[in-house]
Amino acid sequence: MHLVLILVALIVFIVLATSKLKLNPFITLLLASFLAAFAFGLPLDSIESTIRGGFGNILGYIGLVIVLGTIIGVILERTGAAIVMAESIIKLLGGRFPTLTMSLVGFIVSIPVFCDSGFVILNSLKRSMARSLSVSPVSMTVALSTGLFATHTLVPPTPGPIAAAGNLGLENNLGLVIGVGFVFAIIAAAAGLFWAARCRNLPSTELEQAEEAFQEAREHYGELPSPMAAFAPIFVPIILICLGSIASYPTSPLGQGMVFELLNFLGKPLNALMIGLGFAAFLLKGEGKLEEFSRHTKKGLEVSAPIILITGAGGAFGSVLAQTPLGDYLGDTLSTLGLSVIMPFLVAASLKSAQGSSTVALVTTSALVAPLLTQLGLDSELGRVLAVMAIGAGAMTVSHANDSYFWVVSQFSKMSVATAYKSHTTATLIMGLVTIACVWLVSLVAL
Repeated sequence: MHLVLILVALIVFIVLATSKLKLNPFITLLLASFLAAFAFGLPLDSIESTIRGGFGNILGYIGLVIVLGTIIGVILERTGAAIVMAESIIKLLGGRFPTLTMSLVGFIVSIPVFCDSGFVILNSLKRSMARSLSVSPVSMTVALSTGLFATHTLVPPTPGPIAAAGNLGLENNLGLVIGVGFVFAIIAAAAGLFWAARCRNLPSTELEQAEEAFQEAREHYGELPSPMAAFAPIFVPIILICLGSIASYPTSPLGQGMVFELLNFLGKPLNALMIGLGFAAFLLKGEGKLEEFSRHTKKGLEVSAPIILITGAGGAFGSVLAQTPLGDYLGDTLSTLGLSVIMPFLVAASLKSAQGSSTVALVTTSALVAPLLTQLGLDSELGRVLAVMAIGAGAMTVSHANDSYFWVVSQFSKMSVATAYKSHTTATLIMGLVTIACVWLVSLVAL
């Protein structure tokens, strides 16, 4: 029990230090990492390497993606491409339900793309839509973040759900997992959208720097790029990542030859975003394109640097917690309660809240639950699928200070930590609870 109390104390420290004492989140998370290491009794000779390793591991994946995504975003904004994208989507889907539109975009994008990368890629589009439609930027942020998060935790081929399905013996029936996951992801996204509508009055500085009305800003750019050219820097990488995911399916639908190798290479997020950056460069016009590109790159680096540092510090904090006996304690304690689909949910939610990574929660919980399926009454094809859904629901409960996604969402949206807790964190709690309630009801009828 004392392990849980230590975790609660650490989370309280992070919340108070960032919201009340106004400490920089980067320093706060580093302090929390050291405090956690000492409080949980990690060996002194491993503390430094654990923190350094956690910092580096998370940035090894998301760091370069953040940089490239930010540079692309700067170019999209400064060439007027983001305005073209906003107007095109509004024209296609209508402007009556902007948060629904944003949620749908995130929902689709995050099926093959990590939610962190998806938010980075789509942030400029979200900001332009919020500005053009005079919609609360916090509501739009929550709509996007929850739309991304729903499929990230529930629908293969995202790595977490596909690993959980494999651990539970469903590697040859991924079609069923994808179909059922899609249904529950819609429910989760709808729950997030519900909360997004209630965040319209929360403060944000994201749009305060806009000195002109949207129409004036549009005219400022003069001749705008075509919709195809404007969307290419975002959707070409997304399409490549999707094709890479399809090529990497266990059934090898595209074989193992040259096509597979090419798509597997181009579908890596870093490689795909480099290509997207190339398309973004084509948006530059007039003389001095190279100098203009250098200016946009410099601005992108300035914007992304603090986000990268905070994200890495969150990874360090999560890495320290992962080295403690906290996860084992929670898993062993909850696994003895015999709660059918509720038990996998509680284990995954505990792991997610304790160490921050949804993917780690999905993989670890599915491995722990696999030998217990018979005792839980889930030892059937549908039972195993519902177990994956329950674990996915837990893996979204909740995104807070030790989750890199929390910092990507809050920092890119220029929200204070307190506002991020009220909006994004609360939304993920509601999503998880609503989703597991629906999974439980289905289990009562179908099992």
